Amino acid sequence: MRLTRTLVVLPLLALAAVAAPAGAVPADPSAGSGSGDAAYSFAVIGDVPYGDAQTAAFPRWIQQINRDPAVRSVVHLGDIKNGSTVCSDDYFALIRSDFDTFEDPLVYTPGDNEWTDCHRVNNGAYNPLERLAKVRAVFFDHPGRTLGRETFPVTSQADRGFPENVRYRRAGLTFLTANVTGSNNGLQPWSGLGNTEPTPEQRQAVKDRTAADIDELHQAFATARARHDRGVVVMQQADMFDPTYTPTANDISAFRPWVQALVDEAAAFPGPVYLLDGDSHAYNTDRPLATGSSWLSTYDVHGAADNLTRVTVDGSSNNTDYLRVTVGAPGKPLLSWERVPYTS
Repeated sequence: MRLTRTLVVLPLLALAAVAAPAGAVPADPSAGSGSGDAAYSFAVIGDVPYGDAQTAAFPRWIQQINRDPAVRSVVHLGDIKNGSTVCSDDYFALIRSDFDTFEDPLVYTPGDNEWTDCHRVNNGAYNPLERLAKVRAVFFDHPGRTLGRETFPVTSQADRGFPENVRYRRAGLTFLTANVTGSNNGLQPWSGLGNTEPTPEQRQAVKDRTAADIDELHQAFATARARHDRGVVVMQQADMFDPTYTPTANDISAFRPWVQALVDEAAAFPGPVYLLDGDSHAYNTDRPLATGSSWLSTYDVHGAADNLTRVTVDGSSNNTDYLRVTVGAPGKPLLSWERVPYTS
């Protein structure tokens, strides 16, 4: 039965959609549904659950998403806890048990609160890299498959140690996740462990992860171009373009190589590109890398990406809805979305 709810429909501004003609493409176990599968919707959530009340409500919210007849897969953009609670094994196990109740395939990319920020004393004063290893063990124990009761195959970077970085194809679009997190992409000092500067181990880990992320991005776009896909959807935790404050280098410096790679790949792609993120907790949509955007000079990147649209989902105390995203038929706006209020 379709739920009764008030919907806010937010269609994308008109962008030229490139139809996907038939033709040979490289073998890809994650290719999934091709361009003919236009009636495809997926739910996007992030920065949830935050605190005891949301942790208690989370199973009910999952069940509401499960009852949505349009939704065929779910994406969690990271931050499975708030930033002031303990990053314990027990908590990770609890959220994994919740994730296992999603009936549709679930794609999850980690956030800073479950690993990068776990050095904080009120988080347990963990080594963040140890916590990331634990996140991988708990949530990515079957590399190459999604979470959820029903799964589908994804192409992952498990062979190079980054099982959380995946790509897949649905409805003629290429989707990818990249482990790009808040707290300056993991470069802010681990002050809870007594550090005032990033450690050599930390710097190397950020460098290695960023290189893997960029390689994933290049491969995804190369595959999308070879298949003549209609669009590319990039999914990550970090809001690199938060409009609510003026960032310092300590907030965003580590994002620059990734932002430049996004500009380069999006600008060279003939169709629409979307960036889905969480982190800043308030719904927003904009074009942060378009010609004339101040973010281009903030990051000191070359070029512009006029075809990239960014969407930030609600989270934390604003976590009163999920985003239902729908792929349009050829000739119509490629993506549209609506914020669906939770009813319990």
